[in-house]
Amino acid sequence: MASITADRAGSEDFAALLDETLGADTGFAGSVVTGKVIRVDDDVAVVDVGLKSEGRVPLKEFAAPGQKAEVKPGDLIELFVERYEDRDGSIVLSREKARREEAWTNLEKSFTAQQRVNGVIFGRVKGGFTVDLGGAVAFLPGSQVDIRPVRDVGPLMGSPQPFQILKMDRSRGNIVVSRRAVLEETRAEQRSELIQGLKEGMILDGVVKNITDYGAFVDLGGVDGLLHVTDIAWRRINHPSEALTIGQPVKVQVIRFNSETQRISLGMKQLMSDPWDGVALKYPVNAKFAGRVTNITDYGAFVELEPGVEGLVHVSEMSWTKKNVHPGKIVATSEQVDVMILDVDEPKRRISLGLKQAQGNPWELFLEAHAPGSIIEGEIRNITEFGLFVGVGPDIDGMVHMSDLSWDEAGEAAMQHYTKGQVVKAKVLDVDVEKERISLGIKQLEADPAAEVLDRVRKGDIVTCVVTKVETNGIEVKVDEVLTGFIRRAELARDRTDQRPDKFAIGEKVDARVTAVDRAARRLALTIKGKEIEEEKEAMKEFGSADSGASLGDILGAAIRRRREMAGEE
Repeated sequence: MASITADRAGSEDFAALLDETLGADTGFAGSVVTGKVIRVDDDVAVVDVGLKSEGRVPLKEFAAPGQKAEVKPGDLIELFVERYEDRDGSIVLSREKARREEAWTNLEKSFTAQQRVNGVIFGRVKGGFTVDLGGAVAFLPGSQVDIRPVRDVGPLMGSPQPFQILKMDRSRGNIVVSRRAVLEETRAEQRSELIQGLKEGMILDGVVKNITDYGAFVDLGGVDGLLHVTDIAWRRINHPSEALTIGQPVKVQVIRFNSETQRISLGMKQLMSDPWDGVALKYPVNAKFAGRVTNITDYGAFVELEPGVEGLVHVSEMSWTKKNVHPGKIVATSEQVDVMILDVDEPKRRISLGLKQAQGNPWELFLEAHAPGSIIEGEIRNITEFGLFVGVGPDIDGMVHMSDLSWDEAGEAAMQHYTKGQVVKAKVLDVDVEKERISLGIKQLEADPAAEVLDRVRKGDIVTCVVTKVETNGIEVKVDEVLTGFIRRAELARDRTDQRPDKFAIGEKVDARVTAVDRAARRLALTIKGKEIEEEKEAMKEFGSADSGASLGDILGAAIRRRREMAGEE
């Protein structure tokens, strides 16, 4: 115990002796003094502060973080005297603390006067960043960096920035600053200046602030304007994000400005040349062009001929063969198609396009390849109650009417020989391009067996017929086994009592006079009654008349005998 007491007493005596020897004024400790750099040794600067001993200051305290210290002999600098360090009398000095003390003093003045201060963001900490305010370190919350959230603070770090002091406590060494408050104040000033000088037609620089479905909000430097989706570009844009991104610098023109509501409408396409100028010359009617399908609706499809110039292909102009079909089943969005210009209305900015016209009319193409009379082969695609539909192309059919199936059989009976999917040959009878109809015939592949009879028989001729059908209203007959004729009930006999179809038998031969020849229907109209009346007139001329005293029976009897005699002589 005595030893410890002796040592303590010795130390106190040594300290007192040291103070006496150096003549040091301990009142310097904790104060800021001005010193002169004597020399620079490696990583320290030796400084004379007017005391009996020199001080040493690390060079890193003379430079900002990441920068090189610029200090040389003869420089006068302010230093903070911390304490006397050891028995050699070295003085512990701090340039950093001197700067901090000076900075705190100045910052307190700025905080009281609510003035901005300059600082440099040099580090990242939890919840924000650290800022060097000329020696004092302040905290910058992440929410106070900018008016809008900033994803990358890298460009801001290391460069001087103005800040507003929100809080400061010297005793605790806490300072909270805001860059956002400075920006908002500046923004308000800029907004006021911009609003006062804003006029329609002005061209301004801005930054895309936000994107919505109907457009984008552009920051013009303190005030926002709306850039509608239809004013971004001349071409069709379905969503603003197709052309813009948040943070993108843009050049815009003021289209409308309402000074009362301070609403600003902006446009980008107005700064570009209008592609519709002279569009009628660029796209003449009936010319073909390639385009891209940009939008499909229930009534048609929009095709882009060039950026900003679109035309409408109405659903009625999309296909020659596909009727009442949704346009989406014919074309697809972004598909490249060939179209024909049907009409151009430049003042109304409308172009009518045709898709089917650019592909060629299939009926015209068929007619060019298959003139009437040519033979085609195709598959029966459909059978209806009135005929067959035969495929003659990828999307078009020709029709064989039931009356053109057979020369001999009736239409209903002839149709029984055909089935769907069967491949048949047919002759092209007619092609009506305007009505989009192709008439075919199967029976026309063979010569008409009744053609010779039709060429020979004339109206008024007497022909021998064979009864083929007995009906209530008359009888059907065949002439030379190939040509059909019909004798109505009233034409079966001269006497009404004999006008009975049932008195005729199938297979019976009768003579009749031709009253009409229908070459198209291949039918004859016949009369037995007319033949008898004609024969009676001839007999009466030849064998007398009732006026001469001969009876009608005598006259007809003589005529019949004469005919038989002539037949016997033959």
